[in-house]
Amino acid sequence: MTSIDDDAQKQLTDATCGFDELFQNELDNARKIFADSDSPFHQLGLGVCAFLEAALGMETGLLVEAQRCLSLSEAGSKKQLKASKYYAKPTTKFPSGTEWELLNSDAVILLGLNHALSESYMGYLQCLYSLNSAHSKFTKLYKAVYPYGLDAYATPAPSPPQSNTPSTVSSAASSTLSVATTSTAAPSTPASTISKRSGFFSRFTSVSSSTTSLPLETRVHAERGSVDELILSGTAFGYGLFNLVFSLLPAKIRGVVGFLGFTSDRKLALQALAVSANFSDVHGVFAGALTDMRRLGFCGSGCADLLRLALMTYHGVVLLLSGYQADEQHILRQYRAIVDKLSTRYPRGSLWILNRAKILRMSYDTEGAIKVLQDGLKPERPHTFAQADGLLIFELAWTLLSQRRYQESADTFIDMTKINSWSHGTYYFIAAGCHVSLGNLGKAKELFEQIPALLDKKKIGGKDLPTEVFIKKKLVFYKEKAKRLTGSEDDYVKVMKISPAEELAIFWNTHARIPRDVAIAHITELSVLTPLPTIQSPLIPASPDPTASPTTPTATLPTLPPPDLDTPDELAIRALLLGITHRTAGSYSAARAFLADAHARHAQVKVSTWVGGVALFEQAVLVLKEAQARTEGVPGVDAHLSDAQTEGLSEAKKREVWAEAMKEAEGFFEKALALATQQVDLSSRLDSRIVMLKDEIALKKEMLSMGSA
Repeated sequence: MTSIDDDAQKQLTDATCGFDELFQNELDNARKIFADSDSPFHQLGLGVCAFLEAALGMETGLLVEAQRCLSLSEAGSKKQLKASKYYAKPTTKFPSGTEWELLNSDAVILLGLNHALSESYMGYLQCLYSLNSAHSKFTKLYKAVYPYGLDAYATPAPSPPQSNTPSTVSSAASSTLSVATTSTAAPSTPASTISKRSGFFSRFTSVSSSTTSLPLETRVHAERGSVDELILSGTAFGYGLFNLVFSLLPAKIRGVVGFLGFTSDRKLALQALAVSANFSDVHGVFAGALTDMRRLGFCGSGCADLLRLALMTYHGVVLLLSGYQADEQHILRQYRAIVDKLSTRYPRGSLWILNRAKILRMSYDTEGAIKVLQDGLKPERPHTFAQADGLLIFELAWTLLSQRRYQESADTFIDMTKINSWSHGTYYFIAAGCHVSLGNLGKAKELFEQIPALLDKKKIGGKDLPTEVFIKKKLVFYKEKAKRLTGSEDDYVKVMKISPAEELAIFWNTHARIPRDVAIAHITELSVLTPLPTIQSPLIPASPDPTASPTTPTATLPTLPPPDLDTPDELAIRALLLGITHRTAGSYSAARAFLADAHARHAQVKVSTWVGGVALFEQAVLVLKEAQARTEGVPGVDAHLSDAQTEGLSEAKKREVWAEAMKEAEGFFEKALALATQQVDLSSRLDSRIVMLKDEIALKKEMLSMGSA
């Protein structure tokens, strides 16, 4: 007669085969394997299949099936956990029932995510309830499984960051340690303790960091595919995910949960996820990548989206959106190591193709990224998981846009409407903007005219998505401009002088990692719009002043056409785009002037009220980039083509440069947050970017402090 533990190993081994098929894009094969048994592992697998289809393709009809399967897994694991208390001979190195406690926690968190995807108020409440329950479970597991912290466990990165993550140890866990280690010489005194806090969220409090290194003998060794590996990887994943999620909550929500006693530790979260990603079980795969990031910050408070973050996605988000990274090369090494590992294991998986392309894009090899994505979408490659392929299409569309390959980008955004049901109006809006850039105004208008019906058709919780609110305002803005200039709204596309696609791309930070020649192409295009910019720039050719006194009689002069940009909104957006693209091209002095000009127009802006806060944030990025240029050089910009001051600086002078820059950046943050109210379009995205950049500044301060020790 087999024991419950033997059954658990067999179920785990079988279900792992199903997950292997899933991560190879073989969705149907995965479902067949999961359907062969009603074990909690298999029910969880079926739930994950439905959940991923719903999440990646925004197919809300699949949420019911996901909830059914995940509920069965939750109930089954709870039953097994209860049964495990009646036998006292565990076959793992952990207390009896730990594997079922972990599986139950997995089911609970996925149920919470599933509720959040409904985008309803009740769904969010159910999500928070599930998260409350799951986090307490993962915190308990972390104390038992990692009583001496994570330092003894390897991560995928081939080299450590410049600032090593301190050790993390739980004193509370030391009293409950029942884990068999490879040595009895464990430290007798824990190196740090859990902060004592009160309040409803007190159980979420992170384990504080320590500066004491622990011996490798504290590590628990687990064979690949074993229940022990499941426990080690799953515990690190769950605990790390929660800390990361809550550390990235928008400021308003962080204020509420902070009042209730909650804190989080993003450094510990990333270390835990990196440890999990180094294992080979399904948690390690999810720690590497847990769905896409295309909607981060675009759905209200971002609850559903923030909960989808995991290590690979986090690295991609930080590299793309924060604007500055304190240790960019380490992020890329960690990111690349994870992707290489998973690509080898799942060569046909869309998620790994996607992230290989992201690495190339973030390393300033945009054309290489496009090739990887296009190869991944070739007809001869098996396409059995359409929602996962949708990630490749979406990334390709934005990457083509970043290269000013407008026709291809427009076609690719339209292709997205064939893959998922998320905001087709947004895809059409960007595609139409691409045609504006091409001068195909007839095609642009044809696409714009279809947007209102698409927006009315797709509603989430009865409300427009934030992007759709933005789109509606922009269409009204241009129609009003056309009527003011021509007496009719009919030709509103003709008055669009700044591409709506490029404007929306600001929120994706698309202009930050483009090649210098592409940045200059943007600058050239924007600088010829009238009225001409008055700010001096070495990248803008001098032009004759159109207001200069004429040399011919006034009577012979033709009537001057109205200026291309005749509203504070348009002038502010142009200044913002010129500031960002000048910074990307390495022309920092001009960038600073343009960004300051964009912010100065905030009081006159009527519709694009988001510009002021974003301009302040971009100025914060600029001062950090300038400091980096003076002390280290800037990735992606040739020194001889930029404003970088390459004179030799002493270490003391470098720290002084950084101190001034960080102080100035933090001042910009406070002003930006004051402007990013709930009434401002896409303010939650700006909020999230500020959170990320603040964290990078904190890391840089630590690195400078360690360097001066």
